[in-house]
Amino acid sequence: MQVLPKGIRHLPGFLDREKQEALVENIRAIVADAPFFVPVMPRTGKPMSVRMTNCGSLGWVTDRDRGYRYQPQHPVTGRSWPVIPEILLDLWRTVSGSAKLPEACLVNFYTDDARMGLHQDRDEKDLEAPVVSVSLGDTCLFRVGGRERTDRTLSFKLSSGDVVVLGGEGRLAFHGVDKIYPNTSMLLKNGGRINLTLRRVTV
Repeated sequence: MQVLPKGIRHLPGFLDREKQEALVENIRAIVADAPFFVPVMPRTGKPMSVRMTNCGSLGWVTDRDRGYRYQPQHPVTGRSWPVIPEILLDLWRTVSGSAKLPEACLVNFYTDDARMGLHQDRDEKDLEAPVVSVSLGDTCLFRVGGRERTDRTLSFKLSSGDVVVLGGEGRLAFHGVDKIYPNTSMLLKNGGRINLTLRRVTV
């Protein structure tokens, strides 16, 4: 069994099928109000391979001119983000160890060929609260390392219903998604993977 870096917790099967299905219904409502958009990299404008949206008082966005940031409105519709569903707030209360509630939930949708390069979640002012990640749908190969990009990494699979917590020494660990395994879950009607990332932004 692999030993994860300090501060990284993997909770396999944390959400049972019933809760996964309920969460997918919540996400459908969120996407109806705040449609998925394709984020682009700062400076280059290169599109990412995931589509994304957010819920909460703040949402993470990125574009060529203004770069990575949090803002209270959807970048396309200009409307406020939908609220974070109670099922996710309950999950946060259970696993985060933080008295503060999350202000942002980033919703990433991965098609079969989507990836997410190694990165740190460091655009938040509050780095005491952890990042809590929820996997729904197809299995992915998740990679995590240390606080430096050159640190050794290890990889493990995340299945639908799994939760990962990056906190403490692992709060700024580099991490990414190397691969999606198509047709490994029947949760999403048209396949793919949804990743939800709960974050506290302000101090």
